[in-house]
Parts: sequence; C-alpha cells; structure tokens
Amino acid sequence: MHARRLRASLRGWGGVGAMAVVCALAVAFVLLLPHTQPRGDGSTGLGGPGVADGRQARAEACEDPQDQSLPPSNADGATIEAIKQRGYVAVGVDQNSYRWGYRDPNSTDETVELEGFDIDLARRIAQELLGDPDRIRFKAIPTNQRVPAIQSGQVDMVVRTMTITCTRLEDVAFSAPYFLTGQQVLAPNTSTITGYDKTLAGKRICSAVGSTAYDNLAADRKSGRLPASTDISTTVPNQLDCLVRLQLGEVDAVVTDGALAASQAAQDPTVELKGDRFTTEYYGVAMKKDADDLVRRVNRILADYRADGGWKASYDKWLSPTLGRDSESATPPTPRYR
Repeated sequence: MHARRLRASLRGWGGVGAMAVVCALAVAFVLLLPHTQPRGDGSTGLGGPGVADGRQARAEACEDPQDQSLPPSNADGATIEAIKQRGYVAVGVDQNSYRWGYRDPNSTDETVELEGFDIDLARRIAQELLGDPDRIRFKAIPTNQRVPAIQSGQVDMVVRTMTITCTRLEDVAFSAPYFLTGQQVLAPNTSTITGYDKTLAGKRICSAVGSTAYDNLAADRKSGRLPASTDISTTVPNQLDCLVRLQLGEVDAVVTDGALAASQAAQDPTVELKGDRFTTEYYGVAMKKDADDLVRRVNRILADYRADGGWKASYDKWLSPTLGRDSESATPPTPRYR
C-alpha cells in the first residue's frame, strides 16, 4: 500500500524534483537491494588473485586508458569461482539516473525494479556468469563511493556510467569500454551560457564529487581554459543532485557526461545541453585490481553482447529517445586490449 501511494505521488516526470529527493534519500542510506535470495553466507567476499598473467597498467604508464584492459577469456579463476559458490553477483549501480539505472515512478509493477541501459548490462553479466539474469544483488552507491565499494569488497563490480581514466586504473581494473560519451554543459533554456566557453565566466557550476567532470573543471580553470571567475565550488555526492540544485536556482549550470545530461534534459524540459561535448570518454565495468579472471570474462561477455545485438537493442530501448539513433554513441566502441 505504501509503495502504491509513493508511486502515485511521483507519477509523471513533471515531478522530477520529488523523484530526485526520494532517490537522494535512498542513496544516502546506501541500501543493499537484494534481488534474489540464494543460499550462502550472504557476504560479497571476492575471490583471490585470479589468473597470474597480465595486470592493469599503472596510471603513470597509461596514455589511452580505454585500451588497457585484458583480452577476453572464458576461463574461470578464483574470483569467478567465489561468485559461483556464493550464488549471485554483487553489482554497484545507480538508482536515480534516468534511462541508465533508475526506478520508474510511473511503473505499475508492485516492486518498481531497477531498469535502464546499465541495468540491462548487469543482468547480461549475471546471465553469462550464473545462468540466470536474476542471480544478482544490486547495491545503490553514490558517485564518490564507486571505487571504495570495489576496493572494500562490497561489490564484485560497478556498472554505473563510470568513465575509464588513468588515475582510476591505479585503484581498480576496468573492462574494455562499452559506451562512448564526453563532458557537456547543461543549463536552463533561457541561460546565456552557450557551452564550455567564456560564457561560463562568473557562473556557478555544479559537478559530482569524484567525477571526471570535476577533475576537468579544476584542471581547466587552473590552465586558463576555463575563466578564472567560474565558481566550481558546488559539488554533490550524486550527479542527479546537481539537477536539483539547478532547478532550485542554486547553480547556473551543470557539467557532466553528455549521455547523462541528455537524460536529465529529457526529465526536465526547462533545461538543455549547451554546446558540443568537450572531451572524449568511455564507460567501463569496474572491478577489483587483482580480479583478472573476472575482467577477462566480462570482456568476453561484452564482446558477445555487441555481436549478438544485445547492446544495440538496449541502446534503442533506453537511450535512442534521448541521444538519437544516429548519435556517435549509438554504436558500441571497438575494443583494443593490452
């Protein structure tokens, strides 16, 4: 009954502010979202070191981070064996990114399950690893907790619009890229901001803590690419919180991945993308650094997902309405391995 009242109160995307508050509260509690209840001790303990050959490149030797992953393999190792013995894969996801990982307030389903492009990929991984897309436990994690969640063993992997960077490769391993994107500016339709340029002078910009958006903002203001008067002090745990700040008039613009920004513009017709993307970035599935067997298996799964049309079907369902069928992001990136 409570779930029905909640859905009714949020019905329609016109209530995006209310949805964002609910999502923010849910993430604040960092709730474990059990999808299945398999036998086992309930831990998320990862397996041992996996296969011995080939480690992820250190950041100082990294030039093209999206090309640093290990070649695909179907072989099992200690990490995969531990997941199989446990009976489910633990995946860190977002639950408030429209069309990526979110709960639809208009859903008539009593459970209001997570859905979106990243959720489809996570389920495909569970299907290939364990023979059942429902052998999965989702854990909602904030943007700034993605790496700690992997390192601490809270999750086996993160499938959460996570950009592959050289710096992050020091702390976690990544799959080959599964999505092409880049940073863009989101601002009100009536704003005089025209893009990532001099029109940001004197403007208040919001970004998420631990995001590539904030890293770019800080570096570009230091280098002079971004006007010195641009205020980048507003940072939030989750990217959707920036949209709320924008709606409340607390900031003038948001800088984030263009794919996420497009989804937010679809939620709120009073905001729009300003200018072209000013970086080229790739999303990857993040895993523990020593989980080489899992990295290789995920790369095998991604290769099959691209080849059999699964990736394209998911894109057409979730992202085509906001990014378009002819977008440069509408085709999966071609992987290059170490």
